[in-house]
Order: sequence, then structure tokens, then C-alpha cells
Amino acid sequence: MRSREKAVLAALRLPSQPRVVVEESLDELGRLAESAGARVVGRATQDRRAPTPGLYFGKGKVEEIKTLSKREGADLMISDDPLSPIQERNLGGSLGVRVIDRTALILDIFAQRARTMEGKLQVELAQLSYLLPRLVGQWKHLERTGGGIGTRGPGETKLETDKRRIRQRIQAIKREIERVRRTRETR
Repeated sequence: MRSREKAVLAALRLPSQPRVVVEESLDELGRLAESAGARVVGRATQDRRAPTPGLYFGKGKVEEIKTLSKREGADLMISDDPLSPIQERNLGGSLGVRVIDRTALILDIFAQRARTMEGKLQVELAQLSYLLPRLVGQWKHLERTGGGIGTRGPGETKLETDKRRIRQRIQAIKREIERVRRTRETR
């Protein structure tokens, strides 16, 4: 049996948000994480006027979350707030753990619980649509198509290939969902 992931929850509190609202939202996020199979081992909140563009949280808070994650043996940080693909990647690199946001967590829960063919296809479609903008940076080491004698010329990078395949899969899923719906209506 696979061991449960240990998660640290994190949220930003903006001046317009009452503290109790942020705490209740983190409580709910913790219940979502538990239902997805994770064990919550810590929480962190930060009061800021606005998120930082690169890390979402301030550098000091990122260090605090990193220390907390190491101390508790966490392998996952879940942000209560939506993260951009760049923030997700930067946070993961700074913390040394996998980073997801509430949306990715909810998609994971849906994927675990989907039973019908149409439900499974809709979840996969949502996951692929969510993943597509997050691919950038996943293949930094393979980004160049050429770089020396005998290697220059046309060709797709690994990133371009992956994006094309995901877009093709998205189209195939949409066609399959439509086919399943027509079949259901016929019955």
C-alpha cells in the first residue's frame, strides 16, 4: 500500500479578507486534502497587501514553509489560492516539495471518484486543460532543437510535442464525450 502524502497548507490573507474567512477556507482545504488521501501536517498564512509575482508568498514566508515542510516530513504544499504556472514552479523549486493549488486538488478528488465513462472523460479533459499552460518549464533541459554540427534544423522541441499531443487528446476526448452523450440520448 502506498503511504499517504504529507501536506502543508498555505494561504495569503489580503487586507480586504477577514482572518476568520481565511482560516475557515484553510479548514475546508484541509478536509479536501484528507479526502484526497493526504495527511495535513502543517499550515501557514501570510498577511500581505498583494501576492508577489514570482513566488505568490514573500521570501520569508517561503523559508518558513520550507522549514515546516522539512520538520514535518511533508512532500506536498497545497495553496488555498490559485497559483500561476510560474508561481507553482518557482514555489516547488524553492520549497523542494511538490506544489499544487486548490483547483488541482479538486480535480484530483474528481478523478478518484469518477465512475461513468463520461465522468472520467470530463475529468481527464479538465485535468489536461489545467495542465497545458503548466507544461512550460517542465522540459527546460530539452528546449533546444539544435545546438551544434549535425543537430541544427527543423524539428519540434519536447515541449511542443507534448503540447501538440495534449491538444490532440483534448480534441479526442471532446469527440468521445459527444459520442457518449449521443449514445445515452439514443437509449
